Amino acid sequence: MKTISAAVAKHMANLSTTDGVISALAIDQRGSLKKMLADAANKPADETTIVDFKKAVSSELTPYASSILTDPEYGLPATKVRDKNCGLLLSYEKTGYDTTEPGRMPDLIANQSGLRIKNEGGDAIKFLVYYDPDEGQEINDKKQAFVERVGAEAKANELPLFLEVLTYDANIPDAKSEEFAKVKADKVLQTMKEFSKPEYGVTVLKVEIPFNIKFVEGFNGDNNVVYTQEEAKNLLKKQSEITDLPYIFLSAGVTSEEFIAEIKMAEEAGADFNGVLCGRATWKPAIKPFAAESEEAGRKWLSTHGKENIENLNEALKGAKSWRDKLEVAE
Repeated sequence: MKTISAAVAKHMANLSTTDGVISALAIDQRGSLKKMLADAANKPADETTIVDFKKAVSSELTPYASSILTDPEYGLPATKVRDKNCGLLLSYEKTGYDTTEPGRMPDLIANQSGLRIKNEGGDAIKFLVYYDPDEGQEINDKKQAFVERVGAEAKANELPLFLEVLTYDANIPDAKSEEFAKVKADKVLQTMKEFSKPEYGVTVLKVEIPFNIKFVEGFNGDNNVVYTQEEAKNLLKKQSEITDLPYIFLSAGVTSEEFIAEIKMAEEAGADFNGVLCGRATWKPAIKPFAAESEEAGRKWLSTHGKENIENLNEALKGAKSWRDKLEVAE
């Protein structure tokens, strides 16, 4: 069992419900959000629009979330209007990844640091790494060292480190394809096993569901079935057994209904997951009325449908376990 300091435990309590379940809202999208807002408005999105949308999501939805994840580039104004009982995670990485070299290398925000995240009121550092466990060791060794440095910085500032890992295959360009769906589970499980090692200093893993639900029996639509529902549940159980760390699910662009179905499968599988960090599945449909009509229209959607989405998700989280079962507080 991983041991954490009393200061880190206090931050973890700020980020979770009284039951120790993390029900977090993610609005740290930058490049993708800018594009979605521009497409909805049929004109380029300026920085003010991005900031205002994040503020709307924060003020309307944080009363129903245990914490919010945002970025320090556009999201700090949103942190000022969050619910008083809502904890705060701040991203440390730039959006996307470094495109100047192969391997989807991470890149940090130039004017950010663990200390600055702490001084801005952050309860945790969130760091994202793209990872293909089957890629060359030269590339993966650099990523592993990168996470070690961020973990050491989080420890020095007595902040939890939430490590988000997104898997890919260097030889499969389309992550939504059936070809990738067939290898995704192994990628997710290998990656979780690697970053559960103590040298990385990870407090909570933010991970993918180990399958693409659009290729699961009953949810596949026109796609071929890659996994039956029973096979999908077995993968969720195997995922739970591969790490001793608290872990939470990311929504990865699926709909609210699909994400809730995934969470229910995890509960049925007996997986010891500890919550969610849900983004687009909760608020994405608000973009169109916000950008194409008015801020008022966007807020109306958030205060009704967005609220319903997050309340439905919270209801589905009844099967989640407390992070306190996996972390020991030092005396």
